[in-house]
Amino acid sequence: MNKDSLYQKSYINRLGEFSKLSNEAFRAFTNFDQKALSQGKLSSKLKELIAVAVAHVTGCPYCIEAHVNQVKKQEATKEEIAEAIMVATALKAGSAMAHGVNALNAYD
Repeated sequence: MNKDSLYQKSYINRLGEFSKLSNEAFRAFTNFDQKALSQGKLSSKLKELIAVAVAHVTGCPYCIEAHVNQVKKQEATKEEIAEAIMVATALKAGSAMAHGVNALNAYD
């Protein structure tokens, strides 16, 4: 494996270092993350499908894998995951189109 690569699957194991480097903030983040994804008015399965979509927009390979694995445990189908990704794709493409107005304004 290329050691110069910014992303390596094993790098996710370093996240725990933040608990030593910035314990209070790290604990607050992990607590918030767990609460945000837990069952509420929205099912935890739906929240994980949203997380899969968002992970594709943010482009985080760690998040993609983690949230796909989580939603798979909740019996999401490949079709449901694909639909979530297509929603993310539509929004990302729509965002580029909407920002195109800025280009038109800059040109004019």
